[in-house]
Amino acid sequence: MEKIYNPSAIEQKNYQNWEEKGYFKPHGDTSKESYCIMIPPPNVTGSLHMGHAFQDTIMDTLVRYQRMQGKNTLWQMGTDHAGIATQMVVERKIFAETGQTRKELGRETFIEKIWDWKAESGSKISQQMRRLGTSVDWDRERFTMDDGLSEAVKKVFVDLYNDNLIYRGKRLVNWDPKLHTAISDLEVENKDVKGFMWHFRYPLADGVQTADGKNYLVVATTRPETLLGDTAVAVNAEDPRYKDLIGKEILLPFVNRRIPVIADQHADMEKGTGCVKITPAHDFNDYEVGKRNKLPMINVLTFDACIRSEAEIFNSNGEKSNDYASDLPSQFQGLTREEARKLIVSSLDDLGLLDEIKPHDLTVPYGDRGGVVIEPMLTDQWYVRVAPLAEVANEAVNNGDIEFVPKQYKNMYNSWMNDVQDWCVSRQLWWGHRIPAWYDQAGKIYVGRDEAEVRAKHDLSDDFILTQDEDVLDTWFSSGLWTFSTLGWPEKTSDLKTFHSTDVLVTGFDIIFFWVARMIMMTMHFMKDENNKPQVPFKKVYFTGLIRDEHGDKMSKSKGNVLDPLDIIDGIDLESLVAKRCGNMMQPQLAAKIEKDTRKTFANGIEAHGTDALRFTLAAMASTGRDINWDMNRLEGYRNFCNKLWNASRYVLMSTEEHDCGFSGNTEMEFSLADRWIQGQLQTTIKDFRQALDTFRFDIAANILYEFTWDQFCGWYLELTKPILFKGSEAQQRGTRHTLITVLETLLRVAHPMLPFMTEEIWLRVKGITGQGGDTIMLEPYPEYDSSLVDEKAVEDLEWVKKVIVAVRNIRGEMDISPKTPLNLLIKNASATDQRRFTENQAFLAALAKLESVTVLEDGQETPVCATALVGELELLIPMAGLIDTEAELTRLNKQLEKAGKELAKISAKLGNEKFVANAPEAVIVKERVKQTELQTTCDKLSAQIDTIKAL
Repeated sequence: MEKIYNPSAIEQKNYQNWEEKGYFKPHGDTSKESYCIMIPPPNVTGSLHMGHAFQDTIMDTLVRYQRMQGKNTLWQMGTDHAGIATQMVVERKIFAETGQTRKELGRETFIEKIWDWKAESGSKISQQMRRLGTSVDWDRERFTMDDGLSEAVKKVFVDLYNDNLIYRGKRLVNWDPKLHTAISDLEVENKDVKGFMWHFRYPLADGVQTADGKNYLVVATTRPETLLGDTAVAVNAEDPRYKDLIGKEILLPFVNRRIPVIADQHADMEKGTGCVKITPAHDFNDYEVGKRNKLPMINVLTFDACIRSEAEIFNSNGEKSNDYASDLPSQFQGLTREEARKLIVSSLDDLGLLDEIKPHDLTVPYGDRGGVVIEPMLTDQWYVRVAPLAEVANEAVNNGDIEFVPKQYKNMYNSWMNDVQDWCVSRQLWWGHRIPAWYDQAGKIYVGRDEAEVRAKHDLSDDFILTQDEDVLDTWFSSGLWTFSTLGWPEKTSDLKTFHSTDVLVTGFDIIFFWVARMIMMTMHFMKDENNKPQVPFKKVYFTGLIRDEHGDKMSKSKGNVLDPLDIIDGIDLESLVAKRCGNMMQPQLAAKIEKDTRKTFANGIEAHGTDALRFTLAAMASTGRDINWDMNRLEGYRNFCNKLWNASRYVLMSTEEHDCGFSGNTEMEFSLADRWIQGQLQTTIKDFRQALDTFRFDIAANILYEFTWDQFCGWYLELTKPILFKGSEAQQRGTRHTLITVLETLLRVAHPMLPFMTEEIWLRVKGITGQGGDTIMLEPYPEYDSSLVDEKAVEDLEWVKKVIVAVRNIRGEMDISPKTPLNLLIKNASATDQRRFTENQAFLAALAKLESVTVLEDGQETPVCATALVGELELLIPMAGLIDTEAELTRLNKQLEKAGKELAKISAKLGNEKFVANAPEAVIVKERVKQTELQTTCDKLSAQIDTIKAL
């Protein structure tokens, strides 16, 4: 093995070998238990980020662990067509290269350009994922718009339509005025901004007055431009100020529209004036009020979010209505919503109808792609009728057919599913699955998988004009079919039979509604077992937290705090990192701040750490369901851990290669106490590690592996082997070599799911000694707990030996005695077991505690001045005479005592100050008292040492 652990020298070559040899594929033996994970399909436009690295580490750990247990294992790979994102990327590319817009190109040509782009650039994230060691079956990679999945999408849409579970209707949606499409809640980014609340006077009609004699009501709004679409003013039915006005009418400014005063619980008596303007076509809350009270809906905005030349009038069911005139004041027509807002406010002020303006903190929705304020918009869209699907999906989670980890997300799921709303599945895009619906010239709808099917079904002649719907389906619609469409549905494939239902879904809690719940609903509607019982898409869902930066802030390109996993793996210099983070920042001040923060945090750039160190760090920080604050120090620590395992393996190989390790079967082996102890500790590690992985406690599993490898195997066992290898008999040496190599080999298999690359590299060397015939560690059997290898007596004896060695080393440290100086140990209160242990372990104690002699003292026997330590009832004494320079040691200790005494006096004075104790926060006082106790203990200990040395 190379002397220095160099990840770049081993990672890509091993991955390439694994992929070429087909090790990631299911082995195909259906008599064995199957295991399947479906990857959450990353966007085809995407690049690898820390969230991917985190979830891929979790999934790959599970898949490798199950594969090594002999299961027929499939990790299904695929990417999502990412409707809005992909369309934007290609539009920008085409415009930059040719100056043409997609509308100038036309739909068909534009879509061809997208497919060309995908062929050239769409596999970027797949290539990056390989760097993480993801053992997905690349030969099965799917795309949400490949032919098979497209056919599945069409069938699902048609079947849902035929089952009366899909319909077309006019409802309020999140509308992106820049991209001209409806978007989902997940694509809305809410931002806190400073704004205003405008209070307007709405005149009462017909000479009606309020209880206090006013001829108007005051309403408050943050969006004055929507005034033109008001169809009511709501008050609370119990509000004494307005009870008598319910049923009366308002004369709406500018349009002179008579609108009613209605009673609705949406109006809060304690909030503002208690009067709320209701604009059902431009506000989601108002839309619900309008539904309850059967109010007309008046749309006054175009798809560009400008004031229309003529309003659209609909009844509460979304049907065209003549309840009101459609005229809009000419002075507002064509204005943007921002321009209209200013003019409406100033015009109301001129009319004496502006009551007051107050500063107001607002939460404003922005489109995460278009970057403009989202507008609630009345549009014709396709909807899935969710309630019937949700009933079955809800039951699956509540009866335990699907288990959520951690369990608290079950409550989040239930709260949404119990109040589930119909799902808008249409998008006004060109890239995506075009909705399989056609219209005749009268507007009648025909639904089928293609036009030929529609014509045949409805007996339509070839010259009967049909026009296909221009919209495409929401990306979440196709990804909602992911667990079964990727396995060949609607065909009854062997893969469906073998791998569905899948075992685990690993995903973020933030898409529990948008993806997890919808997958459950869609799968259980379309997938049935042989008894016609709905199949769940997965048996367990493991929800991860988010990866945040070191300050706990969400990683975001706009904040310039993103970390690229590949930069952690390969390293990046400071200037390149600064350029990467600041390159696209439009605001100079923000760019300057990001540069300053980056230079402060990463003064020397980022060193190369390799994939295994990154994976192990992510696993070690994966506390169930909690967000992770990224910590470069922990990453560095786990890089050191990888070095430790590498160097320990080199020691083992140097000690065993070209030596008799007892594998021939006809040579005698004698196993030392340390050999028997480490075998027992290894078995406990296997049991605990498996338990942690089986319960998704990756953090606990990583800590178990770290503690055994660093402390027990490297810290103790390797040191305990040296006396045997240097001075033991042939049988003892053979037994220790056998133990060294078998424990290392087993440890590598235990660690492989988390540390795939280095374990493979080392194991390929180790197998030549152990005689294993496999070609890769990833297909070797995963270690199982073997209680017969746990020698309790050996564990107890060795733990006692460790305590004696640590006690002697502590005395050396406290008394500043060189580690090379041999010591004479006196022991008191030694039981028969203690004496046996001293006798049997002389070699270990002499080598690791550097003991020259051990003398048992009789009861009452006088002793010289000694430093002492206790191991249980056993008293260890080291005579100090001649071991130290008493004058120099007294000088050193007195200086330490003086320094500690001054700090103690300072803190004691502070805690004695009544004013400080009365005013300081409790946490500060507690912290100071802890310091005081610690310093007092230090002073007492130093004083005792000084007294001991003075006695010499």
